[in-house]
Amino acid sequence: MLNSRREFLVKSAAAVGTMQVARPAMAVEDKATPDAILSLFKGLPGDVAVKIYAPAVNGKPEFLAELNSAKTMFVGSAIKTFILCEALRQADATDVVQRLKAQQLSLDASVWSLDSAMFNPPNLIGKVSERTALEAMIMHSDNTGTDMCLKHVSPEKVREFVTSAGLKSCMIPESTRSLFGYLLGAKDYRTFSWEDLGAAANQTMVNLPMNNVQTMACSADDLVSYYSRALQGGFFKAKETLNEFRRVLSLGDAIWLLPLPLGVSAFVKGGSIDVPGFHALCAPGAMLFDGRWVYFCLTINWEAKDVADPATAGAFAAAASRALSLVKDKLST
Repeated sequence: MLNSRREFLVKSAAAVGTMQVARPAMAVEDKATPDAILSLFKGLPGDVAVKIYAPAVNGKPEFLAELNSAKTMFVGSAIKTFILCEALRQADATDVVQRLKAQQLSLDASVWSLDSAMFNPPNLIGKVSERTALEAMIMHSDNTGTDMCLKHVSPEKVREFVTSAGLKSCMIPESTRSLFGYLLGAKDYRTFSWEDLGAAANQTMVNLPMNNVQTMACSADDLVSYYSRALQGGFFKAKETLNEFRRVLSLGDAIWLLPLPLGVSAFVKGGSIDVPGFHALCAPGAMLFDGRWVYFCLTINWEAKDVADPATAGAFAAAASRALSLVKDKLST
């Protein structure tokens, strides 16, 4: 049975809180070399991809640590940043906030999906502003909010944007509900209804989350490339649209679930999945401090037969948090 993404992340955060992370008595400068950063992830099961990149600025050299960064991996809800970006591109204008508030999206059985604590299907129905749906998609990773936004902007438009940006590894599903339908072996995942989802909720997964039909996948290289341009306004015309993009991404729950270092401005949309036999965590985004931008993507895909593996999730989250803290300390002026 598909497990709750948020429950999985909370368990992972709890595991981080109880872990004892080894911290050898070395200077920060020594511990924050690329090799030292990557060594934090040694011993983890499955596939791990890491890319942490800070461009050179004001005479200060760039920083780059990367491991398996070209490998396409399952990143889960991390792909929701592409939906946010395309939605803002379609509303791109100096009055983008007013446009998003005015655009009303239908909240009903056509978009209800699993793991939607904010929109709470089937108990809520009516109209919701696009801005509220986008916030729910990023802040709570609400899948109903995601399917509302994806239905409005269209999956094909998001894919066209991803292609135009040169992100060749990135794949998004028709909807989160279609993804669940495909994983559960529905005859036609495209028409998989809310009623179908309820009837299949206790069925065993048939297809793996990482596949070539309906998935949420991307490489660390592509996510870092995307964030390094999107957060600088590379895909928008109006500065107000960039401001809204940054504002919404600053709400992402992965910021405190890792957690990221205190004292940074952080912009993140994480993702995960937790099903028997396959698990994934992904934390891509950026942090800004002392005039330095650091773009990163940290991903793990691994196999474990149980429905949850909080020990591995906690170990990965601890390594990711430690790595970003070390980079922040190294690059701070």
